[in-house]
Amino acid sequence: MKRRTFLKSAALGVAAAATISAPAVAQSAPEIKWRLASSFPKTLDTIFGAAEVISKRVADATDGKFQIRVFAGGEIVPGLQVLDAVQQGTVEMGHTASYYYVGKDATFAFDTAIPFGLNARQQSAWMHHGGGLALMRELFKTYNVIQFPAGNTGAQMGGWFRKEINSVADLTGLKFRIGGFAGKVLTKLGVVPQQLAGGDIYPALEKGTIDAAEWVGPYDDERLGLNKIAKHYYYPGWWEGGPQLSCYVNLDQWATLPKSYQAILEAACAEANTWMVAKYDAQNMPALRRLVADGAVLKPFSKEIMEACYAAALELYGETAAANANFKKVYEAWKPFRDDANLWFRVSENTFDNFVLARSAQKG
Repeated sequence: MKRRTFLKSAALGVAAAATISAPAVAQSAPEIKWRLASSFPKTLDTIFGAAEVISKRVADATDGKFQIRVFAGGEIVPGLQVLDAVQQGTVEMGHTASYYYVGKDATFAFDTAIPFGLNARQQSAWMHHGGGLALMRELFKTYNVIQFPAGNTGAQMGGWFRKEINSVADLTGLKFRIGGFAGKVLTKLGVVPQQLAGGDIYPALEKGTIDAAEWVGPYDDERLGLNKIAKHYYYPGWWEGGPQLSCYVNLDQWATLPKSYQAILEAACAEANTWMVAKYDAQNMPALRRLVADGAVLKPFSKEIMEACYAAALELYGETAAANANFKKVYEAWKPFRDDANLWFRVSENTFDNFVLARSAQKG
């Protein structure tokens, strides 16, 4: 009899505890609705899609309590004004390429890519284990933003040109859509760089406002239809060996999130970071085959052009470091990391890759 009374009392106690604790759980998981401004058009389902991956994962992990609505470039703000929108609190979040904002500070380029810099794996290593994330967050904090790596395209193509580009002389006067720090490198060689958002490239190329354009690689370039206007398709995109995309969060808004929501959002960005490069790696080769079958003329940049661009890039790094203390601080930490990473890749990664790639090119 005493045993039945005890069990009944215990059951009532558990039920009461559950009733009492439920409101506390509910309070710790508030309903939040944020807006995310992307720099990219919806038609580009990979570079734009990474933001949707973040949104879905956050919603799933919070039982729908934390909702992030994703807007394409131009829907709330133009694609190249995402940093301003997040900084000012126009939106809580953004997804973009930080090198779009080198006009504000050249140091932003390190958060995406600088010419002849890191590949995708090296960029991730520098960010997470080489001090890169801490260095970049010092800069972003002055803009009231915290940033998270949230995508990478892998090594990009060199772009679409109306005419052949065989020598450095062919670059003189060329109006070339190119983003970030690379435009300053090419200016030294006579190019007239134009920074345009993804959705604005096709009409500019079609109207002749620009002579050539680079974007990402075969999968996206096919979707933008760039091959329909310019047939000469050059590689590699030496300015973007492993360009990282980033998720920006307004610092004031970040501070309002429960710690669990912060952790979920950070994890969602990490998922998008690997998801994007994996999808591009899977889709680029089939897309390249289709482009070539449709008339694209695939060509490497000449050794003369590559060497001239490399020399111009080194010259620009020195000039920028001398004039910009932020850039100098990051560059002096970034360069030795790059040198060690390249040495490691020469020892093992490239030896493996070069042998396997050479064998795969042989018949039989």
